[in-house]
Formats: sequence, C-alpha cells, structure tokens
Amino acid sequence: MPRILLTGLPGSGKSTVLLRVVERLRGEGLRIGGIITPEVRVGGRRVAFKVVDLHSGREGLLASVDRIGGPRVGRYRVDVKGFEEVALPALEYAERECDLICIDEIGRMELFSQAFRRRVEELFRSGKPLLAVVHRDYVRAYGRRGTLIRVTPENREDLVEVITSMIMGERRQREG
Repeated sequence: MPRILLTGLPGSGKSTVLLRVVERLRGEGLRIGGIITPEVRVGGRRVAFKVVDLHSGREGLLASVDRIGGPRVGRYRVDVKGFEEVALPALEYAERECDLICIDEIGRMELFSQAFRRRVEELFRSGKPLLAVVHRDYVRAYGRRGTLIRVTPENREDLVEVITSMIMGERRQREG
C-alpha cells in the first residue's frame, strides 16, 4: 500500500506536485479524496489559509490574520473548529469511498486539532493508499511512516510522473 510523503522547503512545490498527481490520477479514473489547504491572498499579500475537501469542493477557514482567538502560528490564528468541520468529513469520505487519500498538509496549524491528529494516525494504519505533504518540522514524527520524498524546484516536475507511476503500479499489482 503506497504511503507517499512529500516534504521540502517553503516554495519548493510540494502542494503543486500533490495537485498535479491528483489531476493525473483522476484522468486515469481514480477517485481521490482528502484535503488541501491553499493560501488566500488579498492584494498580493497572504492573509489566510482555507481547507478544501478534494471530493466535494466544500471549503472552510483554517487560519487567518484577521481571526481573533485560537492558537497562534506566526501572524495567523487557527480556526480549529472550522478546519475540523471540513477536514474530518473529507477524510472519512476519502477512506470509505476513494482510491487515494490526499492530505496537504500535516503541519503545525492542522495538528492543533487533536481530532485531525487522531484521524491521521488511523489513516496511516488503514489499508488505503495515502499521499500527504508533511511540513519539514514533522518529518521526524511522520517520515518513517511511508516513502519520504524531498521536493525541490529541480525535481518537482519529474516527481509528478514518478509518484503517479508508483501509485498506478501498486494499483495494477493489487488488481492483477
């Protein structure tokens, strides 16, 4: 069961690689579920992060510079409840109905949610293929739980094909 974990420096292309793999695998007919946490920019300035269900498109707030209350990460305040309301059902659905579970990302903001932390542990123990971005600060905690791939600006284009092939190859083996 492939468990592929992407890590790297900020701006290296981790999320881009994940999204391109998702696009390619959907083109192969795979059902993909899970979450992404894209940034929100206003006037060229990052002001928030949202959480998006990859299957339904449902969105919620993960963190914002304008939020009052909640755990602080840099200049952002995390909306744990808002995050959980989208992330937990998305991951539940992905495990139950999809061919691949994607998580972008396992990082400090997301891990303020104890329920998310527990759900990630359950997903690592499940029989489902998993593709996740792991923040570099959490590589020690999660890096040995799968194939860890360091994304760089130099290798990110090639990684889309490599990862797609890994997942499709494993799928064909299971079916064959």
